[in-house]
Amino acid sequence: MSEREEETGKMSEDLNASSKCKNVLPYETPDLNEHYSVVDEVLGEGRLGTTYVCTHKETGKTYACKTIPKEKLSKEDYDDVWREIQILHHLSDYPNVARMQGSYEDKFSVHIVMELCAGGELFDRIIKKGHYTEREAAKLMKTIVGVVEGCHAHGVIHRDLKPENLLFDTVSRNVTLKVVGFGLSVFFKPGSIHLLYSIQFYNECICV
Repeated sequence: MSEREEETGKMSEDLNASSKCKNVLPYETPDLNEHYSVVDEVLGEGRLGTTYVCTHKETGKTYACKTIPKEKLSKEDYDDVWREIQILHHLSDYPNVARMQGSYEDKFSVHIVMELCAGGELFDRIIKKGHYTEREAAKLMKTIVGVVEGCHAHGVIHRDLKPENLLFDTVSRNVTLKVVGFGLSVFFKPGSIHLLYSIQFYNECICV
């Protein structure tokens, strides 16, 4: 190994060590395990973290806990996670956004505890149903457009709307559609322009 390669490797190790010690949140938080019991049941996996089922120890109520390991986070990722938490706080009273219960940080991870949407993803319902009627699809689209309008009114662009990030709150027929997945979301000011991009394309049509 050349001297330059050794120096580059040392710089990389120093950077990784620095990242492991850095806090994402600008304030100290209680220990997640003091208030919640997290089980191994995985609800979903995203770009930075994995979402598990957790139970509040005092009330016994079940929530979703998104755990984000800090070990592999870049500087930009640190900023993204902190911004996601700020945005969830900002939209906490909006009825069609999954409500955040709290954020926690320890030496190894950041944890975001949120409302549990037990009804599953819109994507899975599309696959299970095979198709939606025009009336059903119109009702869903009205809710989705309403969420987009609400986010924009609060100065937020979601930037990752897709069927996997649209969840139903219960398994019953009278359900409420909830938006999740704010990891790529940003704040914006009226009149500003943001480049939009798509992570994934869908060939399925939800109405026939």
